[in-house]
Amino acid sequence: MSTLAVSNSAADHSARSRPRALSNLLLFVAALVFAMVVIGGITRLTESGLSITQWDVVSGVVPPLSHADWAHEFALYKQTPQYQQVAGPAGMTLAGFKFIFFWEWAHRFLGRVIGLIFFAGVGWFALRREIPKGYGPRLAALFVLGGLQGAVGWFMVVSGLEGRTEVSPYRLSAHLLFALFLFSALIWTALDLRDPDSRRARLTGWGGFALAILFVQLMLGAWVAGFRAGYVSNTWPAMDGRFVPPGIDWSNGALFAMTHDLYLLHFMHRWWAWVVVAVLVVFARKVRKAPGARRASIAIHSAFGTQIILGILTVLSGIAIWLAVLHQATGALLVAATVWGAHELGKYPSPLGEGGSSRRLRKGEEEDSPSPGAWRDPLPSGEGR
Repeated sequence: MSTLAVSNSAADHSARSRPRALSNLLLFVAALVFAMVVIGGITRLTESGLSITQWDVVSGVVPPLSHADWAHEFALYKQTPQYQQVAGPAGMTLAGFKFIFFWEWAHRFLGRVIGLIFFAGVGWFALRREIPKGYGPRLAALFVLGGLQGAVGWFMVVSGLEGRTEVSPYRLSAHLLFALFLFSALIWTALDLRDPDSRRARLTGWGGFALAILFVQLMLGAWVAGFRAGYVSNTWPAMDGRFVPPGIDWSNGALFAMTHDLYLLHFMHRWWAWVVVAVLVVFARKVRKAPGARRASIAIHSAFGTQIILGILTVLSGIAIWLAVLHQATGALLVAATVWGAHELGKYPSPLGEGGSSRRLRKGEEEDSPSPGAWRDPLPSGEGR
């Protein structure tokens, strides 16, 4: 009996370690996506995104190595409206071009690294038949999402190569939001894999509501960044001495103003943040009531508190690059914390105000304790004894 018990224990440990190892891989990839979001913020703030005018998936891995290579890339950049109307008149030199080229190249290079690590890592688990049942299609979908993110990024860059001196704010927002969606999906899948005894979490009403409210703020933030609307006011809480800025142009209608006017976009972004705070305070309290979810609740409070402070400081600084980058990075961390909280609620949604008990079963407990007579011997008489 002891030999059989040891064998079963070893098999059980192996079965549990494989999903956790795959979960760790996905969390590592999510961390790389986070780094890419940060580098993307630097790329945007340093006006580096249009420095590479071609999308060479393979050859683009290697940056220019000789002076002739650099001169060729610089000549391509000189053909863009951004150089002809902005960078050129400002006196950009080859040294300045190398600086912006580096950030765009690093951004693209990291994207390739992420794809390679995900494909190779998940492929290794697949070859060893260690992907849990039901996760294959989800992992394949994550890989496809990663590839689409690269395509969306190039779609964004193309918008700034002809007729514009910068990329489309709407394509920029699509690129950022797509990245954050991939980031969230990686985290959610990794969390599902970490506890093989639990059913997969579902998105509850409160989880979906909190993420939707946060999505609006992220979209507004991306539009503010794309339109450079952050520069229209460096005071807080008032804008140009008034709560509602006087420069809003309503002549084309409210909807047009809400999607194009720099003053109104800035105003909406800074005050919708408090709607997000109100919702996340309630949401985090609900998360805290879930057994074992206290850390997720603390993460949510810490992230939105830090984000509010950084947002105000970024405005007061006149959009200092380092503060703006921290603001974007903390926004991504807030997404991660909110996804974590939504996942905790989704493990056992009914106990949290939807008509059930608040008790979560602990590992090793039975849902219904059977009567003594209900136990049956799992082995035939005399076998394994």
